[in-house]
Amino acid sequence: MPVMPFKRNVVDDVVILADRLAVSKPSQWLQRLRLPLFAGKVSAGFPSPAADHIEKNLDLNELLIQKPAATYFVRAQGESMLGAGIHPNDILVVDRSLEPVAGKVVICALNGELTVKRLTCENEQWTLKAENPDYPDIVLTDDLDLVVWGVVTNVIHAV
Repeated sequence: MPVMPFKRNVVDDVVILADRLAVSKPSQWLQRLRLPLFAGKVSAGFPSPAADHIEKNLDLNELLIQKPAATYFVRAQGESMLGAGIHPNDILVVDRSLEPVAGKVVICALNGELTVKRLTCENEQWTLKAENPDYPDIVLTDDLDLVVWGVVTNVIHAV
């Protein structure tokens, strides 16, 4: 199989990647910041009266980051993943501790170039799938150099 899994417990690889991509490693600056999470839900259709009740305080680090030592952020560019909800300049939360299995969106180095795509496998053929019909899928073959750098767990998208 041409999919080369990332090396586990190798912080140096993440630091090298972070330097190369100018990304942030949350474990270097992680601190608690709890903001109010209101108990009511916001209607995206017909408005309803809002309850003035705080359910709890929410820490975005706890919500978005499961394993700080294995997590980094990277900014997306291009439009190949629009169908997955990834837009240009979105911040991707990437976890290196997760297994890069079929169906997951992954960050990988393909022949030295970094990309974000959905990893798929059909009839034992692995593919990096674009989530935009204007972009081709990449069929993985033995002659390609592929290193998976982690699994995208969340997308931070400005409105």
